[in-house]
Amino acid sequence: MSQTGTSSAVKNIVLVHGGFVDGSGWQGVYKALKKNGYAVTIVQNPTVSLADDVAVTKRALATQAGPVILVGHSYGGVVITEAGNDPKVAGLVYIAAFAPDKGESVAALIKDPLPGAPVPPILPPQDGYLFLDKAKFAASFAADVTPDVAEFMADSQVPWGVEALSGAISHPAWKTKPSWYLVSTDDKMIPPDAQRAMSKRAGSTVVEVKGSHAVYARCVSRSISSWPRGNNQRTDTKMAVSRFAP
Repeated sequence: MSQTGTSSAVKNIVLVHGGFVDGSGWQGVYKALKKNGYAVTIVQNPTVSLADDVAVTKRALATQAGPVILVGHSYGGVVITEAGNDPKVAGLVYIAAFAPDKGESVAALIKDPLPGAPVPPILPPQDGYLFLDKAKFAASFAADVTPDVAEFMADSQVPWGVEALSGAISHPAWKTKPSWYLVSTDDKMIPPDAQRAMSKRAGSTVVEVKGSHAVYARCVSRSISSWPRGNNQRTDTKMAVSRFAP
């Protein structure tokens, strides 16, 4: 999708978390955006099924007064790819996220890992839900956040439903909406080369930063100074994504 402009300012940001975590990881980003005058909503997806998560996200979109930039981290990228077809969504931002095409799911995208790619330490399913090995959580998911934050994230994991992983996209919003993608170059959950391939396929404007899968939580102290403003959505949103970089 080519990156087109918009004639109206975007003042609403909706943030969507990924698997194994909840929306609290967005707290620093939330504070930075609020400080800069944006209306920010953090979606608390149950991560039981893709259909449920899309429905919850659409309910959040329905409350917005005006156009929205929809942001997803990790599995949240799958959610925004489907929910982003909502007419209120002006653009999509992927943060170290899955960006599936029609008919694809997380399960399909991770089925055949690239040669040499790290394997996430996902434990065998328990009653249809997945967890990461706590002992390996920091190294795989949050290698560059502080040890106490990584430990908290490991101990507060949200069960990720196997059904959510198999949820397939019916119509990828990035085919009709502009998108931006932040590649985290030290990611051990979604290989950086896979991120590059998905962002290229989506035609996204790309920013690369050195960071782990938890880049959205790590870089908040120096994160965002500008999100889409004025008439040049392409330039301003690219700047916004780059502000996740330290």
